[in-house]
Amino acid sequence: MHAVLYIRVSTTEQATEGVSLEAQEARLRAYCTMRGLEVAEVVTDAGVSAGKALDAREGGRRVLELIGSGAAGAVVAYKLDRLFRDCADCLTVTREWDRTSVALHLVDLGGQTLDTSTAMGRFFLTVMAGAAELERGLVGERTKSALAHKRSKGEKTGGRVPYGWQLGADGKTLEPHAGEQELMAVGREYRDAGLSLRGIASRLEAHGLQSRSGRRFSAQGISTVLAARVA
Repeated sequence: MHAVLYIRVSTTEQATEGVSLEAQEARLRAYCTMRGLEVAEVVTDAGVSAGKALDAREGGRRVLELIGSGAAGAVVAYKLDRLFRDCADCLTVTREWDRTSVALHLVDLGGQTLDTSTAMGRFFLTVMAGAAELERGLVGERTKSALAHKRSKGEKTGGRVPYGWQLGADGKTLEPHAGEQELMAVGREYRDAGLSLRGIASRLEAHGLQSRSGRRFSAQGISTVLAARVA
């Protein structure tokens, strides 16, 4: 059987430095030799995130073309996350491959190989895809919890200091910015008086007040100011 080998790295640095592309290809070729699979083509997506669906990647589209034309009857990849962004993406694509008798081979799935040409292989793919989705969800929850904890302590959590605040001397704790906090208070008073966002912007400019960048306030800028956290 002819197989298409798919390898991917997520950053340009990995692609240019060859951190994992060559290692992946070597493992895949060794696997094909062991399983008696003939390599039809090696497809590479260098510096491409798994956040993109397979058909949204240049290399991914080539894999699907080879499968669709019958040039390959198997897809071989190193790990599950080399191919798919999430559980739904994985199961949708592989369900179609199952229908056309195309097997997915994973060289390292938790230390074991996987072949979806068997019922047991398809079962374990479903289980592991769900487990990977669960882990991503747990990581997301832990990240949100950590950020919420930092915010509760008044620490900076993003790349930009929020309006109305400034970094303290320690470089991480947020402290109220007196001028911006005052501008926020005035803006809220105008809003409570029924002025539109553009009307508020005009009033602030009339008082010689400017945005953080020193430019005139836009309606979106005023909206950001009014939504900012008060000290």
